[in-house]
Amino acid sequence: MARLREFNEEKALDAAMQLFWEKGFEATSLSDLTSAMGIQRPSIYSAFGDKKGLFEAALRKYTSAHASDVRASLQKNVTVREAFRDFFDALVAKEYGNGANWGCFCINSMVELAPHDEKFEILTREHQMYLSVIFQETIERGLRSGELDTSINAKSLAQTLVVSLIGLTVILKSRPERSFVDNFVKEILTLLK
Repeated sequence: MARLREFNEEKALDAAMQLFWEKGFEATSLSDLTSAMGIQRPSIYSAFGDKKGLFEAALRKYTSAHASDVRASLQKNVTVREAFRDFFDALVAKEYGNGANWGCFCINSMVELAPHDEKFEILTREHQMYLSVIFQETIERGLRSGELDTSINAKSLAQTLVVSLIGLTVILKSRPERSFVDNFVKEILTLLK
């Protein structure tokens, strides 16, 4: 008979996700993980396979939640322009706020692992594509309502905004002057004509 797990797998996965998000894959040791998750190595191996399997599970959990959050953020505004402005402004405000900000876990993983690991290249690319779909749906809402110019190619603009989001998230790691970032966001939003 299979042994029941003696820990809450979701809570342990959340703890691992936070640690990987803060430190990255390479800098997070198994000792760090067992301490943060409150479980022993055999439990990690039993539940997730190995460190890379645990990282993959954490990244999948993050990307699912992140996509839901992005969709909800973009749907809460009446106008599409306001939705994207608020979305980008919130991202920037969070970075320049007082709390710890580790950027986007998926983008961090894309930079750290995707160039060297095909599995993470695919996982991070899938998330980019999913965000493009969410952005495209939002842009199409603006086209249907007449808010946006009908000459806009929703798919191309969505992809451009995703690339801009990724670039912005990466550059925010270096904490550039706020005016530099604000000017970038202002210029990107002019594409929503």
